[in-house]
Amino acid sequence: MMGHMAREETRTMTPPPRRGSAARAAGKPGGAPVRGWTMRLLVLGIVLSALNLRPAITSLGALLEEVRDGLGMSGTVAGLLTSVPPLCFAVFGVMAPRLARRFGAGAVVCAGTAAIATGLIVRPYAGGTAGFLAGSALALMGIAVGNVLMPVIVKHWFPDRVGSMTGLYSMALALGTALAAAVTVPLTDALGGSWRTGLALWAGLAVAAVLPWLPFVRGRVTPPGAGRKAAAAETGGDGPEQGRGPQAPASAGHARVQAPPRLRMTRSRTAWALAVFFGLQATAAYITMGWMAQIFRDAGVPAGTAGLLLAVTMVMGVPLAFVIPRLATRLPHQGPIVLALGVCGLAGYAGLYLAPAAGAWAWALLLGVANCAFPLALTMVGMRARTGPGVAQLSAFAQSTGYLISIPGPLLVGVLYQHSGGWGLPIALMSVLMIPQMAVGFLAGRDRTVEDEAAR
Repeated sequence: MMGHMAREETRTMTPPPRRGSAARAAGKPGGAPVRGWTMRLLVLGIVLSALNLRPAITSLGALLEEVRDGLGMSGTVAGLLTSVPPLCFAVFGVMAPRLARRFGAGAVVCAGTAAIATGLIVRPYAGGTAGFLAGSALALMGIAVGNVLMPVIVKHWFPDRVGSMTGLYSMALALGTALAAAVTVPLTDALGGSWRTGLALWAGLAVAAVLPWLPFVRGRVTPPGAGRKAAAAETGGDGPEQGRGPQAPASAGHARVQAPPRLRMTRSRTAWALAVFFGLQATAAYITMGWMAQIFRDAGVPAGTAGLLLAVTMVMGVPLAFVIPRLATRLPHQGPIVLALGVCGLAGYAGLYLAPAAGAWAWALLLGVANCAFPLALTMVGMRARTGPGVAQLSAFAQSTGYLISIPGPLLVGVLYQHSGGWGLPIALMSVLMIPQMAVGFLAGRDRTVEDEAAR
């Protein structure tokens, strides 16, 4: 794959652009040629970065009981911990495009990946709950940057291979998610049984992901055709599980051009339906990543097996992330897919309540299918707007609003678990939230566009 991506043998080099000059920032042909190794290195960096976008979350889910015991956490505080990811994604994801315009996308991604590594190393040894939360927030800040900028880099460097590169990126993300869930407990046991070591070892993967980005830190390498462009457009990136916002210029520099006309998304019922649908499916996803392994463990399932069950749920996103979007684009109304995924989720929750250990593998599969509401939500974002700027604005609104909506869910699950002493009420909450998710998803699936509803 990497060899295929790098067949164009030369690239151009440009001096660092001066702020305020779009023409200069775009760069001109000339300078020393860059051979195909540059593109291979970039593909490697994208894959390694995608692998690092979820292990900080799912590795913690696999060892949550040990972390709670080791730090003396209550269920409420543990719920707060599982609410940190969407909060960080909502807050720091908004900052990523502005940082990329100032410092270059390559430099910001490299710094974000370094933040992931630092946070993963620091949080197990910070000496208390506050330090653990701070280290987690640092790692999640780096993940938020990657969520936003990876698709932007794919779009600029591989404009004729966006589909294949996005597929590769999505597969690596799902693989990293499942891998951390599956092997964290066995590796922890093999390394002496310390949960601190089990969490910190994932920093090694993040350190490896920093290295391919170092040549891109100064933003001197430009993508194909950058010298022929006057400036890069400030439009949103497209791709999997990320916040969307203005893109960094193609040369990862400082160019700015006139922004497209703004749409009043708050006037669009479709935009609101998508935002609420995105928020509720994210709520379900983060509750699953943070708590599902613990539900199985409390039902008597061994820790290692519980981690594998969480991995099965996460890995379902690999094949279905390709199937569901293709099916969705062939239908005039995506509501039936929303309902089918919701029914799978309700069946999985019912199984967790009635027989969590006896049918554990079946419930893991059903919840894995239900979690594929995420690629469906991204697909509908692209279908509910007619223009590229409209898609970017709708995506930014739906994802930023959705992540804010998803923050209370995991925290509330922890509170209910703490005060009820069991999983009956938390599972009931998950089931209840699935009903409005299905309703707003059905509304968002109607064949309408936000330009018709949100234009000034």
